[in-house]
Amino acid sequence: MDKFRIMVQFLQANQESFMNGICGIMALASAQMYSSFEFTCPCLPAYNYAYGIGILIVPPIWFFLLGYVLNNNISVLTEEWKRPMGKRRKDPAVLRYMFSSMTQRALIAPVVWIAVTLMDGKSFLCAFSATSDLSEFLNDSYKSLSKNELEKFQARIPCEDVFDGHEIISRDAATRYIRCFSQACGWTFLMIITIVAFLIRAIRPCFTQAAFLKTKYWSHYIDTERKLFDEMCKEHAKSFAKVCIQQYFESISGEIVPQLSTPIKKGKGNKDDDGEKQKSDEEKLLGIRKEDDMNKVLWNWHTCKPPLLVNKRAEDMNGHASLDTHSFSNERHTQKPMKKTAVAYYSKV
Repeated sequence: MDKFRIMVQFLQANQESFMNGICGIMALASAQMYSSFEFTCPCLPAYNYAYGIGILIVPPIWFFLLGYVLNNNISVLTEEWKRPMGKRRKDPAVLRYMFSSMTQRALIAPVVWIAVTLMDGKSFLCAFSATSDLSEFLNDSYKSLSKNELEKFQARIPCEDVFDGHEIISRDAATRYIRCFSQACGWTFLMIITIVAFLIRAIRPCFTQAAFLKTKYWSHYIDTERKLFDEMCKEHAKSFAKVCIQQYFESISGEIVPQLSTPIKKGKGNKDDDGEKQKSDEEKLLGIRKEDDMNKVLWNWHTCKPPLLVNKRAEDMNGHASLDTHSFSNERHTQKPMKKTAVAYYSKV
């Protein structure tokens, strides 16, 4: 259990590694789902194309949307995009960077599904078997068939147990011909995706390095700020609940009090610890002790976020520290030198 908790904390602390792991798991899940999927072509001219293209397109769309759902930054992006301007302006470049990073991760599983589907060729065979030009594989004595009859025979090519036109067309040759096109499309698709990913990941930062670093920094800042704000709200809510419960029990009068608060002998150390805990809970409230005040704080945080400007408190403290060091050095230089006296010890031996 401790190892699992440590792993969860590590993944929460390293969100980028966590999201990369989720994308890898989704990619493996998409390949595993396709291998376990029972492909059943209807073998009808009116439905083959819709079924084959649907298997090629619909699951990738589902995986793409699932990648957005599993990404925690989608809520951060939406909140930053829809929030009022307030005292902090919104940078469209940061929003574009966050959206592009989420899109790149969400596209991994759909790309794997499309590549595996095209390499396998079943959906491509089902979609284009009825409309492909397979005249090279027809028997010469049956070339006078009408177009509708020929489409019916070709639509049954994906279904081995239904196909009954072996004397009209060579099923094995037609199947290999269509699957060859499917695999060619699959390799072309992988090559295009690889080139586009290379251009996005490697070449783009070289031309706009300063802008890239700026957008990356502020996107990390927005994510970190939200995490810290949530942690601060959790700590304040915990302290607020402790103080409210303690005041509730202290305000109870009557016979319930002696039953609930039985006298327990405590040492001085325990009393001091309780006092310190109570004091720490009071300090964590930060002066916000009413429901209306807390609601106002949360509303102001949403409608009017503070500007990205750090107060001068730290600078003033550094200034005082430098003044103290200067005064100390001046005192050390102005201090009068002490007279050195020599002391001699004599022995009576």
